[in-house]
Amino acid sequence: MPVRYRYSRWDGTQGFDALDADEVLEALSDDLMSYGDLNAALQRLYRWGSGDMPGLEQLLRELREQRERELARYDLDSTVDSIRERLQDVIDTERAGIDRKVREAPPEGRRLLERIAKQRRNQLDRMPDDLGGRMQALRNYEFMDEQARQKFEELLQELQQQVLGQMFQGLKQSIQSMTQQDLDQIRQMVRDLNRLLEQRRQGLDTSAPFRDFMQRYGQMFPPGIETLDQLLEHLQRQMAQMQSLLQSLSPQAREELRRMMDQLLQDDALRMELARLAAQMQQLMPPSELSERYPFFGDEPLGLQEAMRLMERLQQMDRLESQLERGSFRLEDVDRSLAEQMLGPEARQRLDRMRRMTEVLEKAGYVERRDRRLELTPRGMRRIGQGALREIFNQLKKARFGQHQLHRSGHGIEPGEELKPYEYGDPFLLDLNETLFNAIQRGGPAIPVRIEGGDFVVHRTEHSTQASTVLMIDMSRSMFLRGCFLAAKKVAIALDSLIRAQFPHDTLYVVGFSNRAVELKPQALPGLTLNDYVYGTNMQHGFQVARSLLARHRGNRQIIMVTDGEPTAHMDGGRVFFAYPPTFRTIQETLREVRNCTRDRIVINTFMLERGPYLTELVNQMTRINKGRAFFVSPERLGEYILVDYVSGKQRRTRARAS
Repeated sequence: MPVRYRYSRWDGTQGFDALDADEVLEALSDDLMSYGDLNAALQRLYRWGSGDMPGLEQLLRELREQRERELARYDLDSTVDSIRERLQDVIDTERAGIDRKVREAPPEGRRLLERIAKQRRNQLDRMPDDLGGRMQALRNYEFMDEQARQKFEELLQELQQQVLGQMFQGLKQSIQSMTQQDLDQIRQMVRDLNRLLEQRRQGLDTSAPFRDFMQRYGQMFPPGIETLDQLLEHLQRQMAQMQSLLQSLSPQAREELRRMMDQLLQDDALRMELARLAAQMQQLMPPSELSERYPFFGDEPLGLQEAMRLMERLQQMDRLESQLERGSFRLEDVDRSLAEQMLGPEARQRLDRMRRMTEVLEKAGYVERRDRRLELTPRGMRRIGQGALREIFNQLKKARFGQHQLHRSGHGIEPGEELKPYEYGDPFLLDLNETLFNAIQRGGPAIPVRIEGGDFVVHRTEHSTQASTVLMIDMSRSMFLRGCFLAAKKVAIALDSLIRAQFPHDTLYVVGFSNRAVELKPQALPGLTLNDYVYGTNMQHGFQVARSLLARHRGNRQIIMVTDGEPTAHMDGGRVFFAYPPTFRTIQETLREVRNCTRDRIVINTFMLERGPYLTELVNQMTRINKGRAFFVSPERLGEYILVDYVSGKQRRTRARAS
């Protein structure tokens, strides 16, 4: 059946391409080899991303740009101006209504009406300029025009709804037609809530009282609140939004809005209970970091309700920003729904991909969990080695290195492509096709086919050789400070991968040396770190350890040493002697060990990562004694040179032995 594909516009529900475990491990490998901590490398990958895998910093940048656009768009002081304009409209409507009533009044009642109208106009003329004072004056004012009175009551109810509804969201519908009974209910609810918080402050069990409270007043709060802590967090966010709004206004606008809100609640008992609630909230929970001032610098006007929604949106951005900043350590704390709400569906998809990184690495067998930490598995180690080898061979693709076999046929161990008649003593590596062809040609096409001794054809064999190598890596502090240590680790891992894949009969040891030398297991190389607390470059001890390891093997034996400085330490009676600049004794002890390696027919090849006069002179002496080779290379070319030398150098030695 043909495969059919359906394409559609992106709507946020489509998934990204599946994560590739190899790509994730490759993105981690450099960081892992630099610092030796898989978990820290994963955290930095979460933070900074890699290539086509954006990290948390990208989301943070997008979030901050969005917040900056909001701040550059609006003029928050216009919130106060819009209320002032609506109050002025009430006054203008009242004036127009007074004039109309006077004009339309019958002659017999016009004088009385003009006297009342004059009193009302005088009251309107004496109206205070600030919002609070004007709100109070209009509440005490006796309207003559019904339309003006209705406009003021609608504005009053709307502002009450926005201020009280900001804290008690479930009241928004009832506040639209606020009555004294509604205010009584709110007052009782706040009083009961204060009593509940008082019990919490005294250390009493509030589980049952909280259930009773929510059964009576649950409709005043958004759904999903199941504990007193959740209720406190909700109230804190709501209070913080109003506080942020006030702090973000200019001082004059802030004072006007504060006085206006005081006038909205004429119930002194309710205002007292709300003040008590605010005080208890501050005791039980520290002041919210969300109640901060936002520096608006735009010119687009907005009303109070729009301003409250804007404060909520900005504080959600702040909350998401805080989660993203610590997300590299606790990715599960990042609210994916909030990220989708603020930044769109693609942000949630990115977070989902980050969460799946460890899962795909575990499923691929590259990492495993041990004591709540991730550890690299041997399979993961091999995969990193293959990646390092591929990176090093990027410039060498045309070389097409093969096996390093001897150019000599005979009684070897590897079958070749060339065929020959079987002779007594040959390995019986039978070529069945040629053998049957000889038998049929001799005896004719008859069944059964009868095979005689002269019919047998076998493959010629070729000699192959084994090599034993010690890679000596300088682990002194200067290797890290000069940026050479990562290159050396990559080479060690790549060389291990090369030998395992192409030269399985060869042996590789890795020896690290600083003040002392120690054998390093290849599987531990990615997690290898430098010791900042020791000083010294002890080549002498490194050669001793390498020589003892190579003593277990015969045939081709070599030491590949990678260093960036001259020896500054040697062993003296089992103890380390360190001196900088290096002493004559240290140089002589190092050269003595080079002679021992030469006596044991161990070739030493040295790769210098720094061209210092003292190191150059030492390596020249080593080369004259050992007849090995010396290279000066930059860290980024180190792997290429060592791997080329390992393959081509070994071929030259095996050819020499075969001739």
